[in-house]
Amino acid sequence: MTIELGAAAGQGAAPVVDVTDQTFATDVLDASNDVPIIVDFWAPWCGPCKTLGPMLEEAVAKTNGKVRMVKVNVDENQAIAGQLRVQSIPAVFAFSEGRPVDAFMGALPKNEIDAFIKRLLDGAGAGFDEALQAAEEMLAQGAVPDALQTFAAILQEDPEELRAKGGLIRATLAGDDIEQAKVMLAQVPEDKADDPAIAKARAEIELAEQAAEAGETAELRAKLDADPADHQARFDLAVALSASGQSEEAIDELLDLFRRDREWNDGAAKDQLFKIFDALGPQDPLGLTGRRKLSSMIFV
Repeated sequence: MTIELGAAAGQGAAPVVDVTDQTFATDVLDASNDVPIIVDFWAPWCGPCKTLGPMLEEAVAKTNGKVRMVKVNVDENQAIAGQLRVQSIPAVFAFSEGRPVDAFMGALPKNEIDAFIKRLLDGAGAGFDEALQAAEEMLAQGAVPDALQTFAAILQEDPEELRAKGGLIRATLAGDDIEQAKVMLAQVPEDKADDPAIAKARAEIELAEQAAEAGETAELRAKLDADPADHQARFDLAVALSASGQSEEAIDELLDLFRRDREWNDGAAKDQLFKIFDALGPQDPLGLTGRRKLSSMIFV
């Protein structure tokens, strides 16, 4: 599976250009199919325009190419201003996929400009949801090369899309390249490390490393049956169950261990539970149920 990528994406902030009635269709309508475009309608005699323009340019530059900006001099280009019913300036329109999606009139303070651009970015980012869902389904079905390709394509479009970054790490792990997955995880900026998508990838790596040392479930089960108070055997059994995809059973064993001795091995049962919860993801029903059960024990 492939994703068509916009040529301007991920290449830094483009210079602000002047657009005319003749070039508007190409420079705004067509170009907004690749990246959202902000259009600043202004005139040389407009005082507020001279204040707003630089603030807009600064805010757009901070998006690193995810949004572009153009300017339209209404004195020289009245046709397009008339079509959009621009009755006063400054006037700012946001275009995405060939159509206006947001606008404001008059000068705004910096925080409202930032909010305007954030809305535009949030709307553009929603377009990745379908591709991300498809990639996750591929990964769940074992189509690892297709998942890798899709996650990578999304990242080429938006290098800061953490859901795709976490997915790419997990797909790399699923391809039995744990060392490369660890390298990729280490490259995630520290301030992004606690994002749910990154936490999920990190937890899966940690569980995979534990799985390499896990014993056979049958052997561990027999050991535990012989001595239900063997906390290490119960912990090892939970690790082995998790490694074999039996997350619910693993959670049950760890909850039982926490109930028996919450302080055992410096709270290892609780730490292991959180690893499994992170690997399952914040919305997984099994993880949500497990978190509720753990919370009820903690606050008894």
